[in-house]
Amino acid sequence: MNYIAIHTIIVLVYVISVSIVHAGNITAVIAFGDSILDTGNNNNLFTLTKVNFYPYGRDFVTRIPTGRFGNGRIPTDLIAEGLGIKNIVPAYRSPFLQPNDILTGVSFASGGSGLDPMTARIQGVIWVPEQLNDFKAYIAKLNGITGDEEKTRSIISNAVFVISAGNNDIAITYFTNPARNIRYTIFSYTDLMISWTQSFIKELYNLGARKFAIMGTLPLGCLPGASNALGGLCLEPANAVARLFNQKLANEVNSLNTLLPGSRSIYVDMYNPLLELVKNPLKSGFTSPTRPCCCAPAAPVPCLDASRHVFWDIGHPSERAYQTIIPPIIQQIQQSFA
Repeated sequence: MNYIAIHTIIVLVYVISVSIVHAGNITAVIAFGDSILDTGNNNNLFTLTKVNFYPYGRDFVTRIPTGRFGNGRIPTDLIAEGLGIKNIVPAYRSPFLQPNDILTGVSFASGGSGLDPMTARIQGVIWVPEQLNDFKAYIAKLNGITGDEEKTRSIISNAVFVISAGNNDIAITYFTNPARNIRYTIFSYTDLMISWTQSFIKELYNLGARKFAIMGTLPLGCLPGASNALGGLCLEPANAVARLFNQKLANEVNSLNTLLPGSRSIYVDMYNPLLELVKNPLKSGFTSPTRPCCCAPAAPVPCLDASRHVFWDIGHPSERAYQTIIPPIIQQIQQSFA
């Protein structure tokens, strides 16, 4: 196939991708952060924080592990689908990445990562600010596909940037590392997390991003890794810290709308919708609110039906839990960026 034919195909892909845009001219979904949004960037890292093996991915569309921290699709995929972009958002570091994947968005998130450089360093994963290096390379690839820097800027400025960071900083780094919990109070540490968040969003803004959906943390004390130690009861001190950070983050998100002209930032509540599933599981058809389906001492053999479990493993919701809590978030994004 000659160069002209290849270029023609690329242009057609670009035109088609633009023609199917929905939800207020949203062009792509681009994700940064931790395992809530990681679709496989850790697969080739030298780290134990990876899940590219069975039974992870057991209920994914291909029935194979992809590096997603769950039994199936995760919020990155579900949000993109709900916005009419695509059903699967690939990892940027996937060796199978295609030009049309670039056009409509990828995930740069890295499971186990966080805002604190120590969080990523102790696990050997990609620190959230370092994910910007991949994003800069992505922009160069996008320029190569569109052949027009103005089109590239348009795609980026109309993409939704979904960010999930803070879960591991609180649950792992702060609570287990004396270099953090002795040096900082939880109030000063969460202030530092907010400062890191602001710096990261500013960097994205300087690179052309304009639409930000910033997720708060999960109810960390209700994750099986914490609650199973109490016989299934949520660990309230961990939840209290999560609420403290989330309130500060929500306030910061509001200030970003003034700080960054021409941009729009929204706070995405992950805490309360998931807490509701834990507190009232039967209302949504769940029978196991805090017992994970797999991959834990309490569940050494994977359960038969993950859809009955709020959690897949000790730290991540099941696909069905995500499917239950994500639709209102999609609606929030549509209304905010229309």
